[in-house]
Amino acid sequence: MSKLLIVESPTKVKSIKKYLGSGYEVMASMGHVRDLPKSKLGVDIENDFKPQYVNMPDKKELIKSLKTAAANSDGVLLATDPDREGEAISWNLAQILALDMNEENRIAFNEITESGVKAGIAKPHKIDLNLVDAQQARRVLDRIVGYKLSPFLWKKVKGGLSAGRVQTVALRLIVEREREIEKFRAEEYWSVDAKLLASRKTFSAKLCGFADGKKIDTIPNGAEAEKIVAELEGAVYTVSELKKGTRRKQPAPPFITSTLQQEASRKLGFTGQRTMRIAQQLYEGVDIPGTGATGLITYMRTDSLRISEEARAAADKFIADRYGKSYLPEKPRYFKSKNGAQDAHEAIRPTSVALTPESVKDSLTSEQYKLYKLIWERFIASLMAVCVQNTVNVDITAGNYLFKASGYSVKFDGFTVLYEEGRDEVSEEGGNLPEMAKGDVLKLRELTPNQHFTQPPARYTEPTLIKALDENGIGRPSTYAPIISNIMNRDYIEREKKALKPTNLGMVVSDLMVEYFNKIFDVKFTAGLEEQLDDVGAGKLAWTDTIKDFYKDFDKLYTKAESSLEGKRVKVPVEETDIVCDKCGRKMVIKSGRFGKFLACPGYPECKNTKPLPEDEVKQPCPKCGGKLVKKISKKGKKFYGCSNYPDCDFAAPGIPTGEICPECGGYIISGIRGRKYCMNSECPTRAKKASEKNGESSNG
Repeated sequence: MSKLLIVESPTKVKSIKKYLGSGYEVMASMGHVRDLPKSKLGVDIENDFKPQYVNMPDKKELIKSLKTAAANSDGVLLATDPDREGEAISWNLAQILALDMNEENRIAFNEITESGVKAGIAKPHKIDLNLVDAQQARRVLDRIVGYKLSPFLWKKVKGGLSAGRVQTVALRLIVEREREIEKFRAEEYWSVDAKLLASRKTFSAKLCGFADGKKIDTIPNGAEAEKIVAELEGAVYTVSELKKGTRRKQPAPPFITSTLQQEASRKLGFTGQRTMRIAQQLYEGVDIPGTGATGLITYMRTDSLRISEEARAAADKFIADRYGKSYLPEKPRYFKSKNGAQDAHEAIRPTSVALTPESVKDSLTSEQYKLYKLIWERFIASLMAVCVQNTVNVDITAGNYLFKASGYSVKFDGFTVLYEEGRDEVSEEGGNLPEMAKGDVLKLRELTPNQHFTQPPARYTEPTLIKALDENGIGRPSTYAPIISNIMNRDYIEREKKALKPTNLGMVVSDLMVEYFNKIFDVKFTAGLEEQLDDVGAGKLAWTDTIKDFYKDFDKLYTKAESSLEGKRVKVPVEETDIVCDKCGRKMVIKSGRFGKFLACPGYPECKNTKPLPEDEVKQPCPKCGGKLVKKISKKGKKFYGCSNYPDCDFAAPGIPTGEICPECGGYIISGIRGRKYCMNSECPTRAKKASEKNGESSNG
């Protein structure tokens, strides 16, 4: 007989079996096996909020297989993910398999490598019931809020809506930022810029004040700017002060979950959800020729900046060998995690620095390679020497006025030889200035008055929203991606280029929730609740006390809201267009449905005319019936192209039909991502052949 080891993901099974050998049977729980029932609240409010767990219906056969395997084994080890949710899954598995809670049958893998797996096996421990309680409290809180407030929104706004304890706070941030933008009134101001020549090189300097040192706070209008330009007519531009120095630019720390999602969005254009999906694949393991299934990164749900000394030593050796000892810092660099960070895991790093991105590129899909390269480079750069820059600040006197210019040049590139962190805002700092000395007279090339207007606060983008959630303590690392995905899928927000903009529906829902449940969806209150959940996980607080305190306030607010809105409904404003309904002549409005936005006649139900949005129409006709093709969104949020004659025509494809027919199988050729053409028939021999040539790359992607 052998021991049964249960993990969450089937992808891990192959990797772990390789390291453990024949003495272990490895099976996957496929995530959660028990949960609260879908058909009812599933929380006994009158009995200390006791959760009423049920086995998940779609896991019936799997649970049966796990029970059989457990009965025929020498013992069971639970190796679900090393976080609160993973701890709760292990606890539920232990309940189903009737395991002894006092037995040390819980193990954790920080990395799916031979050393990581064997280290986990060597340190079995009891299931941490404090972590289970913390996850249980979160689940119960979210169920109470969602189960109570979602039907409230159905009655007061429209069906199919949802409210969440944390997602509504994120929506509130986006809506409040939009209101700031709406209220903003631009104010005019001017600047005066000089283009000057020194050492045969032109550079720019800004008017900052008067020659006596007094600052010019603002130039309010063009007339004032032109007056200054006139006063500078014939002035001599002289270098009155020149300060040279050096500054040390520090590398960014290795990734934690929130910064990984932010940087992947900035540099790769990945959504948080996509980033976490790919990171999970890299953690669970990919097949590398000559090595087999190997986990490439450490656990990716972490807010700790700790690095093991073993990993640090390996990175230091790599840096010295590849770049030279001058690229190592004078003393080892340690990063301090923020207050309240869970230190159970390390920062996100490669499991082996020897597995460089280029060495494993052929084993990875394109998106896996890009993310792994980002993680690998960030980790190595975080341990490299600082970048040293020569700086120069120049004061230039012209008549009664003072201009300033600044610039820098790189003295020693340090970590920037490999990696530099992306930015949400563009720096206005100049580059390398020409050589100058105090007393030099400069030649004026151009003096320009420039009109400007104050700018409203920027809309949140995905990385800036994740940063705001992280800084405000809203949610936890594993929740950021689902939060944004949920409010996007509910049509509460939409993307306008990279910005996140609330829809009319999102603003109505946010306003309603804030008006009647302001305390519950307050940023500070939600952050405080997260801290309480952390205290539960640390064994400092009983989870039922947290729920009781929350529910006391929530129930009062809910009762008051129900009473105040008795018999009332809140109307969602519609966006009117200039497109005229060809059946009744009214101006059509934009509405949202299960497949995304569309045009509808406001005269419904008398007139039921609908049309696709003009930008969603496709020039290529439906290859099946000749009708119009329209871009649609599936229930899971995926884009596809379907026939506007549905349900009479059921054509649907993930790409745009090209009008060509596949010579192998007669299927339709479609144009997918980056214009790549392929047959949409999943059983087409050409697709199987290409998949084989790529050594299974498409199946990994």
